[in-house]
Amino acid sequence: MNSIANARIAGLGAVTGYGWGRQALWTGLASGKPAAELTAGFGGSPSESGWVSRIPSGGNVEDGSTRFARAMRWAAREAIEDALAHGWTPGQRVGLVHATVLGDLELSRAFQPGQGEGLSVRQYLGMAPSTPASLLMRDYGFHGPAVNVSAMCTSGTVALLTAKMWLDTDTVDDVIVLSTDLSATPEVVSQFVRLGVAITDAEPLDACRPFQTGSRGFVFGEAAVGFVLSKQDTDGYLDLLGGAMNHDGYHVTSVDPSLEHVKGCFTGALTDADVEADQVSYLNAHGPGTAQCDAAEAAAATALLPSDIGIYSVKPLAGHCQAAAAAVEIAAAAMSYTDGVVPGAPSVAEGDARLVDGLVRMEPGITVKSSLGMGGHNSVAVLGPVR
Repeated sequence: MNSIANARIAGLGAVTGYGWGRQALWTGLASGKPAAELTAGFGGSPSESGWVSRIPSGGNVEDGSTRFARAMRWAAREAIEDALAHGWTPGQRVGLVHATVLGDLELSRAFQPGQGEGLSVRQYLGMAPSTPASLLMRDYGFHGPAVNVSAMCTSGTVALLTAKMWLDTDTVDDVIVLSTDLSATPEVVSQFVRLGVAITDAEPLDACRPFQTGSRGFVFGEAAVGFVLSKQDTDGYLDLLGGAMNHDGYHVTSVDPSLEHVKGCFTGALTDADVEADQVSYLNAHGPGTAQCDAAEAAAATALLPSDIGIYSVKPLAGHCQAAAAAVEIAAAAMSYTDGVVPGAPSVAEGDARLVDGLVRMEPGITVKSSLGMGGHNSVAVLGPVR
């Protein structure tokens, strides 16, 4: 990436399985209790219940007819209002990067054969990923570039790093970064169960044990997260110091066992951020609780980061929120810096000695955020306290 300057997260908004608002997310993570609930239709058959973390009903009906539209706009609005309260002033060129993978499934379902009679052209246009972004830009009178990015589970990190590149190259003055994924439908979740990575038949802390023995995979989650990223010297949560992105080019689901590109992403991110490994205190891991990803991140940490680093994953708590997963995890890191504690998931089995067990006081230093996406997408962001 070849960073030029730090970019500050000046505002934060979130809608998750814990509820509407960033405070609901932080309170939930700090409690150590998972957001997932037994939900009808998510078990082994349509008549059975399974564990899943879905965004509850809520939001503003004027923001759209679906939870996707309402959650996205809520997260964006909360982040913008939060940034303004921190002293941010929108520049002349405010851009938008929106990370999503499957888009608004609720609205798409309405246009299946036999379902779409009577729906308006306006509602049809709502299915296009560009429409929610366009409406948001109109609402605030922003005129910078507005794009969607999609890189599976790394999408949130990719969106932030893309936004930072825009800032570094003076393409924009500020960027609204959004990640939205409300794809926890029985049809989608069942496919991840068939892949052998999602678990619906066990309580979250029992099923998803990143870097611990007995982990079976992840519990599916939903989220919409918003950030305001700016070079302005405002109050804020943390500074995005740099990062790196690459691709294994190996397999549509599996990690390249050589780990060449996973490790290369770590080293590239530290170089880009001009940070030495011994400055890193925490690895905010992708940590989905799957054997492949956990082993890859643990190996990268052993090879490239200090031996006394703290490793944590919030997926046992918030769920794996797919396109919004990395954004939820970066939001957790951001609030860690302001509150001075790290929301590690409670350990339930023998595991990596570096694992953060529950809510602990945060040690000074840098946080490395790694994301490993299905299909070989790798991204690493380097995060530090506001300077």
